[in-house]
Formats: sequence, structure tokens, C-alpha cells
Amino acid sequence: MKKGILAIGLMLMMAIVFTGCKNAEERTEITVEETAENVEQVEDEKNSNQNENGNQDTLKKKEILKDTTEPISDEYDERSGTESEKDTPVEVHGKLSVKGTQLVDANGNAYQIQGASTHGINWFPEYINKEGFQSMRDDWGINCVRIAMYTAEPEGYCEGGNKEQLKALIKQGVDYATELGMYVIIDWHILHDLDPNKYKQDAIEFFDEMAKLYADYDNVLYEICNEPNGGTSWSQVKDYANEVIPVIKEHDPDAVIIVGTPTWSQDVDLAAMDPIEGYDNIMYTIHFYADTHRDDIRQKMEKALAAGIPVFCTEFGVCNASGSGANNFDEGNKWIQAMDDNGVSYCIWNLSNKNETSSLIKSGCTKKSGWTKDDLSEAGLWYIEVLGKDVNEIGKTSPSDNANKTGKASDK
Repeated sequence: MKKGILAIGLMLMMAIVFTGCKNAEERTEITVEETAENVEQVEDEKNSNQNENGNQDTLKKKEILKDTTEPISDEYDERSGTESEKDTPVEVHGKLSVKGTQLVDANGNAYQIQGASTHGINWFPEYINKEGFQSMRDDWGINCVRIAMYTAEPEGYCEGGNKEQLKALIKQGVDYATELGMYVIIDWHILHDLDPNKYKQDAIEFFDEMAKLYADYDNVLYEICNEPNGGTSWSQVKDYANEVIPVIKEHDPDAVIIVGTPTWSQDVDLAAMDPIEGYDNIMYTIHFYADTHRDDIRQKMEKALAAGIPVFCTEFGVCNASGSGANNFDEGNKWIQAMDDNGVSYCIWNLSNKNETSSLIKSGCTKKSGWTKDDLSEAGLWYIEVLGKDVNEIGKTSPSDNANKTGKASDK
């Protein structure tokens, strides 16, 4: 009888233990599911805040995720490419400044930007995408993207364009460049407005917003007037600059600011005779298209450098000044040699598939990243070789094109 009671007792104890284990297992499964849901919620909030409030809120969300769910952080890094990006241009060189006639890095060593400019984001927003930037960084060897926002043309920022959408595109581009450890130039791309003073108040408000947003960033440079032209004098440009520069410096006293020069930024020698005073880290623009602008414009650049002012070539091509015609690689190589010899930084025009010679992507190519040799124009292939890369190797390791990340402002 006692043995029977003992056996029944043992069976009841085993049942209780089994039930407890099962309940604990169920609670563990629920906890894991709840944790995954919480992580997804944090990611959703991060993405929402990145679109609405910019990169700073994104960084805050990332810190929360890293602090509370450490095992998840590696997975986050693998997806986003932020924390896992090491030895990038910005990681190695930090915030840039101007010393003498050229840029220097955070260690005081001479540093040369070798970048690419977008075409107008007003018309080619799809090239503002992280995969494309990464392809250019990893395959082409560039360290900077210039984001060109036209101000006066149809759909220009000051003449009918959607200002909020255009600013959202710029912010998106800055975020991508920052995540990839690349430098980025915010370009107020005047052209048919001729004189930057025409929309000076718009420029002041725009750069006030941008500088306030990116004051603590190490990788953002500001180009305040792309190409003054139509008879605009250096004194007019200088007056404009002396009103826009302090707006930026109020938020970021150490910002590198690039000032355009007369005659489509060819007359940098005129700026050298009457430079802007009272501010550090000011540079002056030289632009050229190699089949049109030859020794005479190179001599202007060399004259300005000899006078001691820092020069930055924020836009150039190897065709004629219209952006079309034949490429002149001989003259292009002379320009590259002259800029390299003097430590002049440069960005080639343009990242798009527009049907013109200066485009880096063939007009028939619809890919937005992961470009191969067959996807690039003659100018694109030439530039990759200028930067010391093998054109036969491009596109093999870069991220594939992602049709869901078009970068269109209307998608945001």
C-alpha cells in the first residue's frame, strides 16, 4: 500500500515538473517573440525618424538599440553598414580644414578629395541612393559625393521646385555619405540665375537650415554658388559670400566653404586679387571642361595658387563646355596632372545616365548601383583609371542594384 502511494506521489511530482518546464519554455518563447517585436518596433521608429527628423534622431535610436539589445547590434550593422564600416575616408582622415592652398585632414596632413558630382537632383533623384554611393566608393575609389541642387532652372529650388522634397533628398544623400564614411558637398547650384544675389535670401535660409543640422558632422562641406556668370563681377560674388558665410559659420565655425568665381567659375585669379577676409577654411572654385578650357584656364588656377589662395575644382568634364561633343582625354590628363601636382581637390561631372558626353553612366543603363565596365561611359571609364582602379574589376563586389531604393523625394 505504501509502495503504491509512493508511486502515485512520484508520478504527480513528475507531472508538476513537466508542466512547469513546459510553461517556462512557453514563457521563454513569448519573451523571444516579444523581444523580436520590440526590436522591429525600434527599427521602424528609427526609419521613421530618419525620414522625418534626419540623421541625429537615427543615431539616437541606434544607441538605444545597441545599449539594450547588444546581440542584435551586429545584425543591425550588417544591414545598415554603419558601425561595420571601418577604414573609410572619414574614419581615417576626420574633419577637413584648409591650410595654405589646399585641404588637410584632422592630423594636419595634406588631403585631396577625388569625388563625383551628381547631375541636378531636381531631375535625377534616383542617383541619391546608398548602394550607388557605395559602388563609387568601393569600385571607383572616390571619397566624396557632391550633391548638386539647381536653383533657377525648371523645377529649380527657387523657381517652382518643391523645396521640402529637394531638401529631403539632400538630407538623404548626406545621411548615406555619412553612413559610408564619405565626404559630401552641398551644392547651391546657380546657373541661369547668373548672379547669386538674385536668390540671396533663399540661400541664406537654406544654408542656415543645413548648417544648423550638420554643425557636428565631420564630413559636410558647403558650396554656396556654383557658377556665377552673365557678367557677374567678383565684387558681386564677394558681397553675396560675405552675407552667406557668417550664416554657416554661426552654427559651424570650422566649416569648409567653397565660393564660386565669375565666368562659370573660371576666373579664380580675380578672387586671388581680392580674397574674402575674416574667415578660416574658405576655398575658391575653378571649373573646366577639358576640350574647351585648356592652358589659359589652367594658368588662372596656377596664378591663384601662386597668390596663396586655396582652390577646389568642384566640377569638371573631359568634353566641351556644353557637356557634349567628343572627349579630349589628352587635355583631361593635363588637368589631372596639374591638379594632382598642386594638391587641388576635384569632383567630376556627372553621375547620371543623361544622353550627353559628360554623363558617367551610359544612357541605356538603368542601374543605380553595382555598375560594370559595360554600364559606364567613356568618361566614366577614364575617371576610374585616373583614380587607379581596374575597370575590369568594377561591379564584382559592390552591392547589387536595389529597385526599391530609388532615392526619389516623392517616395519619402
